Amino acid sequence: MSGTTPAATSGWTARFPLWDGYFAITVLGVGAAVAADPSRPGADRATAVVLFGALTAWYVAFGRPLMRDGLEDRRGWLYLAGVFVLYLPAVLASTSASFLLFALCPQAFMVLPAVPAVGAVLALNAVHVVVLAARADNLADVTGPALIAALVAAVVSMVGVWSQHTVAESERRAELIAELGRSRDEVARLSRQAGVTAERQRLAADIHDTVAQGLSSVVLLVQAAEADLDRDRATARRHLRLAVDTARDNLAEVRALVAALTPGELAGSSLAQAVRRLVERFARETGVPATCVVPDTDRPLPTAVEVVLLRATQEALTNARRHAAAGTVAVLLEHHPDAVVLQVVDDGAGFDPDRPGGGYGLAGMRARLDQVRGRLAVRSAPGDGTTVRVEVPYP
Repeated sequence: MSGTTPAATSGWTARFPLWDGYFAITVLGVGAAVAADPSRPGADRATAVVLFGALTAWYVAFGRPLMRDGLEDRRGWLYLAGVFVLYLPAVLASTSASFLLFALCPQAFMVLPAVPAVGAVLALNAVHVVVLAARADNLADVTGPALIAALVAAVVSMVGVWSQHTVAESERRAELIAELGRSRDEVARLSRQAGVTAERQRLAADIHDTVAQGLSSVVLLVQAAEADLDRDRATARRHLRLAVDTARDNLAEVRALVAALTPGELAGSSLAQAVRRLVERFARETGVPATCVVPDTDRPLPTAVEVVLLRATQEALTNARRHAAAGTVAVLLEHHPDAVVLQVVDDGAGFDPDRPGGGYGLAGMRARLDQVRGRLAVRSAPGDGTTVRVEVPYP
């Protein structure tokens, strides 16, 4: 039982009082039988009983801690040597003392590995046979006890080896269970950490798509109003009204973020309606002609997918507004047999998609699409406009 795991040790410790009780009953029973044996002189019986007491004291003081804690080292050899020294004279005093083997043989497998324990069992069982052979007038009289001793030694050895194997297997299983528990805790910790990271990325993308873009629109509209303030007050007022409307929409988005609900544009609306409103607002604010082609009837989609498609539309329109200097913009939303596809096309300045960088917008869009197993394709070239294609498979 060396190298036992804490779980196995604690289980054995809980059952150890049963072994203590078995040992005590065996010693008391054999001691009473020896003390009452009329075939032996009183002095021999007293000697045997005293040796029984010494064996019990040796067990309690030295052997019991080894067995209780599952220790298998040189102290086990020392303990069994002491047992042998005390057991031999007890058998010499009374051969009935050999019944103590029922308590002594199992101890060999508690303090020694299997092979040495088998040797110790054979040695202990041989004591009685040797004593009988030394006292017998005819060795044939010893044949029966010798066969019984050999049978007992064989049975005890097989049971002891099997018990050690079972205990070792139980310890391995306990260790595997403990390792599984630790692995499960680690997986739970990593899952929580991954969830926190994903939530941070989602919030960062939401803030970029709502607060940052909304404030950017407000700034552009206020700057346009400031430029038109002296020469065209009507246009300036229109820009200011659009800035107010944009700020209000942005405030609704922030409130939706705080409530951890769906985006404000999707509240009480279908995805197609929300996309159409985004395109209409883009055309209103920029003056750039924008077309929107969406299906007449929406196929039901999970909220997470609708949010990703809406944010992708918003990001593509924002990029067209900031960087493209486009003359026209077209948004197309289609339901294919196995996926929903969104395309935003402009005829603006274009750019090199392979160029390093690209800002947070496209990176955030890709991160969102990863969460719903979607794909992003950007086709563009300097002076040749830009096409942003988003495809999300149906769940």
